[in-house]
Amino acid sequence: MRDIKRKIGSVKNTQKITNAMKMVSAAKLRRAQEAMEAALPYADKIYEVVQNISKRVNPEIHKLLQPKEEVKNIGVIVITSDRGLCGAFNSNVNKLFSQFRREHSDKDFKLICVGKNGYEYVKRRDYEIEEKYISFGGKITYDDAITIGDSAVKLFNDDEIDELYVVYNEFKSVASQIAKVKKILPLDFETEEETGESVVDYLYEPDPNTLVKEIIPRFINFTIYSCILESVAGEHGARMAAMDNATRNAGEMIKKLTLNYNKARQAAITTEILDIVNGAEALK
Repeated sequence: MRDIKRKIGSVKNTQKITNAMKMVSAAKLRRAQEAMEAALPYADKIYEVVQNISKRVNPEIHKLLQPKEEVKNIGVIVITSDRGLCGAFNSNVNKLFSQFRREHSDKDFKLICVGKNGYEYVKRRDYEIEEKYISFGGKITYDDAITIGDSAVKLFNDDEIDELYVVYNEFKSVASQIAKVKKILPLDFETEEETGESVVDYLYEPDPNTLVKEIIPRFINFTIYSCILESVAGEHGARMAAMDNATRNAGEMIKKLTLNYNKARQAAITTEILDIVNGAEALK
């Protein structure tokens, strides 16, 4: 009975912790969703502008628009969280990266790790890590995204990689985060024939060539920033769901332990009553 009572106290303490973590994640999720939603209009518009301008210029004017003749080296930005206790959030990204790596086993990989969990995962497998950005605690700013984007673009411009991808969790809803591989470089937009839409012509100031050189690096940085925002929101959603499940499981465990405690207590009382009755009978 003493062991069961001690176990009940331990589970109750754990339940308080998981419930508190759920409430903290819920508050952080709200802020992360607001940041993600605030960035969406800019993300949509900058994509539209870059797509429109890129159709009017010669791809040779900017290296980021030129596909390589032969792809030998692939750069991958792996985005995970710094902390665990968020269900399968990190393992889904790590598994997808491993699958992507197997599908391109004939290529050399250079990795940029954003988040401690992904960094430790690839480090254990002796992959070549070019850069690592850890211990942000989910508070990555746009300036941090610029630093990450500039590192990736430099690898591409220096011909150290021929393609760049991002592996991250796409935020679908609070309860759903889907691991996804997204191609970043070289930029590849749908043509008029593919979309079936005619391109509206605009007057540009300055000329399209100058605009492309100026706006494409910003577009790359903001694309990476958008992926990070989705990953951060997804992390808090996954942790909130995981802690909610843990809290409910703790409640179920407390019920079972309490039932076992009551059974043991009743058995002890019954045994004592029988001892008293037997003693009384023996005195007769």
